[in-house]
Amino acid sequence: MIDELRRTPLHDQHARAGAKLVPFAGWEMPVQYQGVKEEHLATRGHCGLFDVSHMGQIRTSGPNAEPFLQHLLSNDVSKLQVGGAQYSVLCREDGGVLDDLFTYRLGPDSYLTVTNAANHAQDFDWFASHADGFDVQIDDVAGEYAMLAVQGPGAREIVQAIADGPLPERFQAAHRRILGHEVLVCGTGYTGEDGVELLCSPDAAPAIWEELVRRGGTPVGLAARDTLRLEVNYHLYGNDLMISRGPIEAGLGWACKEDTGFIGSEAVRATRTAGPTEKLVAFTMDDGIARQGNQIEGGGEVTSGTMSPSLGRGIGMAYVPAGSAESDTKLAIDVRGRRRTATVADKPLYRK
Repeated sequence: MIDELRRTPLHDQHARAGAKLVPFAGWEMPVQYQGVKEEHLATRGHCGLFDVSHMGQIRTSGPNAEPFLQHLLSNDVSKLQVGGAQYSVLCREDGGVLDDLFTYRLGPDSYLTVTNAANHAQDFDWFASHADGFDVQIDDVAGEYAMLAVQGPGAREIVQAIADGPLPERFQAAHRRILGHEVLVCGTGYTGEDGVELLCSPDAAPAIWEELVRRGGTPVGLAARDTLRLEVNYHLYGNDLMISRGPIEAGLGWACKEDTGFIGSEAVRATRTAGPTEKLVAFTMDDGIARQGNQIEGGGEVTSGTMSPSLGRGIGMAYVPAGSAESDTKLAIDVRGRRRTATVADKPLYRK
């Protein structure tokens, strides 16, 4: 029996807007509205509006909240101030990546961690299974939130017009009232543009969404969300991050502070010290488009690939042998039986 797909609180808004809805991580989600290129360029040019209510949330609270999260998360949680946001990865003992996460510190002993949709249940189980010995309360609060991302050069202006106070800066978070609803406004996003993410009650989401559209936000689906993040080389779990590889190989050593002793820290330290045998690189195609799973001559594989609306050419990311990871290195990729060439490039591929 196939499990019924879950719907976000904004499903009716997507349907009325003519979105193409597809299964994604157990949810029925909009993949596109007017078109991938149009939605992508609207975000780069002014303001894109994304329903990311499929993402999960875990609340960690109590006297030992900080040391508990320090035990699990790769970054240095002690550096996270109240009202701050921090990116990290969740690792197994062998250093394999279970998920990448954003954590917001909402109070001295209160944190909210946002998980990837497909990994939320396993992440919550991982948190709960490692709580012994810590005076901490862990709650799955995904049902308490809808989540909207408002991204682009005009995003802050649109949201600010309906907020009751100044919006938090990048990597900051604050509670504000928007259209009379309490909203956690976070200065984070997944597009390479400025903007905010809004966590509100499911009941409040439709009115906020409709007002943001009325003020000029363009609804954007999963397809353009993917092209936007790939242009700036943000990782997608299941493509560029996985249990079989660690954060050093993925280029996320900056988010790993081994001296904190997080789970997997010794494995991560060993890889950092020895140097990884392979690295995740960005590339541009000389012709054609590469896709996830395409093999590279001499070793390696493409993890993400698409046509870049901003650059007008094929782009992607791939794990390659460390000796092939320098910028300007030529790659030969097997794309459906045809040999296509690509060039390793500096990250991010798209710059303003």
